[in-house]
Amino acid sequence: MANKTLKIKCWIEVDESRFFGPGRAELLELIDTQGSVSKASKTMGMSYKKAWDMVTDLNTRSPEPFVLLQKGGSKGGSAELTEFGRKFLKQFQELERKLRIIAKEGEGLMAKL
Repeated sequence: MANKTLKIKCWIEVDESRFFGPGRAELLELIDTQGSVSKASKTMGMSYKKAWDMVTDLNTRSPEPFVLLQKGGSKGGSAELTEFGRKFLKQFQELERKLRIIAKEGEGLMAKL
């Protein structure tokens, strides 16, 4: 009998375009731990420009910024999540956790197929 897996992907749309999903969640997690958009993008194997554009999009399309950015200087720039960004990320991660549980339960139903 074939092995069946149920996968659920979750993202948030604003004005009918993707706003937040697993990739942006991972980027925010890495910014939070590494304190830098540059370091976070390197860890993800993503271009710095793409990461910067994602952060800019989050900051401009939401009612409050997700990330506080400090440009360059002698030690380079830095980035940190705002309280709003941390809360949003935590809620998204909780939603994903619940969806994984639902998917696992669904696999039990699929096993009967």
